[in-house]
Amino acid sequence: MENLLEQLLRLLIPVCELMGAAVVAVSVAAAFVRWLRLLLTGRVGDVQFRLAAGLALSLEFKMAAEILKTVLIRELHELLTLGIIILLRAVLSGLIHWEMHHYEKEAKP
Repeated sequence: MENLLEQLLRLLIPVCELMGAAVVAVSVAAAFVRWLRLLLTGRVGDVQFRLAAGLALSLEFKMAAEILKTVLIRELHELLTLGIIILLRAVLSGLIHWEMHHYEKEAKP
């Protein structure tokens, strides 16, 4: 049973990481296209907010993969490394959410 769980996680973890990378790629491409449209039309839009939302979602997928990795940890140094990675991603996610909240406050008159 433990072996089956380990094999399942070794498949699921890269899938979560790929989903996070895909969200970044799609978010960046969509933000760039949106920015070009706004540049050509001269209108104002929320490119920065939408890109930040995509990056935050991507970090959630990446953090999910890191949390799943905790099941596979065998040694203390692996746990410390993983803990630092999770902490850094959590800080990044918090900063992005703070920026989004700040952007929403500025956008509302």
